[in-house]
Amino acid sequence: MEIILGLDQLKRPLKNPVVTLGNFDGVHLGHRRIFERVNVAAVRMKGEAVVVTFDPHPLKVLAPDRCPPLLTSFAQKMQLIEEAGVRMVLCLQFSSALSQMTPFDFVKTILIEGIGAKKVIVGYNYHFGKAQGGDVRVLKEVCRGFQVEVEAVEALEIGGATVSSSRIRDLIRTGQVDEASRLLGRDYSLIGRVVVGKRRGRTLGFPTANLDFSQDLVPPGGVYAVEAFFSGRPFRGVANIGLNPTFIVEHGEGEQKPTLEVHILSFTGDLYGQEIQVNFKKRIRDEVRFDSSSQLIARIREDIDWAEENVFEKPEQE
Repeated sequence: MEIILGLDQLKRPLKNPVVTLGNFDGVHLGHRRIFERVNVAAVRMKGEAVVVTFDPHPLKVLAPDRCPPLLTSFAQKMQLIEEAGVRMVLCLQFSSALSQMTPFDFVKTILIEGIGAKKVIVGYNYHFGKAQGGDVRVLKEVCRGFQVEVEAVEALEIGGATVSSSRIRDLIRTGQVDEASRLLGRDYSLIGRVVVGKRRGRTLGFPTANLDFSQDLVPPGGVYAVEAFFSGRPFRGVANIGLNPTFIVEHGEGEQKPTLEVHILSFTGDLYGQEIQVNFKKRIRDEVRFDSSSQLIARIREDIDWAEENVFEKPEQE
């Protein structure tokens, strides 16, 4: 996929470009529906499909205190857009100056003069321009003056709820990771590097990989069935997010901030320094303070048994 960082880096004229615009945080199933429409229209018009997005997120510039924790990093977003079949992304650096453009100036400068758009496809709730004053109706009206067609893609509903980034964030915040995955079209994941922890899991008989990650949106404390990806392979596992309260009771050495520890089933080896992607499958329970290490060990065994019975697919019988 071709990623162009800034309109000034677009060095060639595009052939009949079909354009969509948005932040596309999470690249969920609703976004994928839009990309599919763009790709189909580009083939029909013998043109190029172009996704226009912004970095940083507009609210990080305009109102940092109101900017939500993002579902994807820029790199993750680019990878997911590519997996959706898009071949070109134009990333505009969002700035105060860009936010002050009127809807007319935005269409004229960016879409018409900058890209040469022949068709524009956006989501049903798309807003743009100064103070978000432009909506789909305004976009159609302005583009009509340039003989450019605008298509609005209707909302996607699953289970009676509209698929949206904000809805998915709410589900993750409340631990409903399996429902969030249903709307994303994939498991929600955190990516981090394995660092040296306190090595308590090894003494309990359940060694864990402690991840140092940078994503803002973390499921609430508790135990989760997960899938860990590293070295190009998936591994089943059970993860704990939290403060390890049992060790506050026993040794006064609980964590000061939440940690992510993953026990990978049927794996032995050294993972220190490796990057791991942890895909959250289902929340098992809250983090609990136990009276002793032996009680914790028994409960971890129960958690693993529950995950293998209720979450992970059984291997096919020969």
